[in-house]
Amino acid sequence: MKWTRRFELKMLFRPEVEWGWCARVLNSPVEVIQQGDGKFKMWGFIEEAGKYLRVITLEDRETIENAFLDRSYTRRRQ
Repeated sequence: MKWTRRFELKMLFRPEVEWGWCARVLNSPVEVIQQGDGKFKMWGFIEEAGKYLRVITLEDRETIENAFLDRSYTRRRQ
């Protein structure tokens, strides 16, 4: 798992988010959307937290730039 320095700093203020959860979302997201700037938003449900985790990656879909528990996410119907 790769990440940016920004992600490291953000994680200092988000102790409720575990690094392993980010890897889980990268490996099997329930939804992926590409942003206008080329980055990707990925969501995955975290059983332990009872919430969805949003992980934002760079264009390579491997390097994490941000991650947080997304309280407003509702899964789109496929």
